[in-house]
Amino acid sequence: MTQNLVSIEFTEAEQMQLVAAVAAVVAQMAGKTIALDADRRRDLFKMGDRSEAFVRQALDALDQNRQVVPPSFGLDEALADRRALDVLRPLLRSLEQVVERLQDTEMALGSDMMETAVEGYRLLKVSGGNQGLDGLVKELGGRFARRPRAAVEPVPA
Repeated sequence: MTQNLVSIEFTEAEQMQLVAAVAAVVAQMAGKTIALDADRRRDLFKMGDRSEAFVRQALDALDQNRQVVPPSFGLDEALADRRALDVLRPLLRSLEQVVERLQDTEMALGSDMMETAVEGYRLLKVSGGNQGLDGLVKELGGRFARRPRAAVEPVPA
């Protein structure tokens, strides 16, 4: 018996609902999110898990002692950033969980298909000859053909 880790089907209505839901999230977030290139991402001063308590405490202290904060300092923007982060973070965690499950489901579906295809290929190899399937079996067997290894050049001493 072939492997069957997952068995799902989507109705046309479900497909349309899923596409619309994803499109709605993309549209809602398009103007509120940014994309950073690798260089910019690497160069940013990052707030990690260990520094978050410091950042929150410092912002609270500055907010409670505005007499020491010059108007050009950008405290209100930093406080708005904290509020936005507090909204985005649970959404991100939920989406990460969905994406992880989608990736696992994609892998399971592909694995189910691969297992069935390999078992089917073996079946065709055994009983396909008297059914006029030799050409097909040979074509399918190309997937398992060994490729010649690249010659390894000796390293000069």
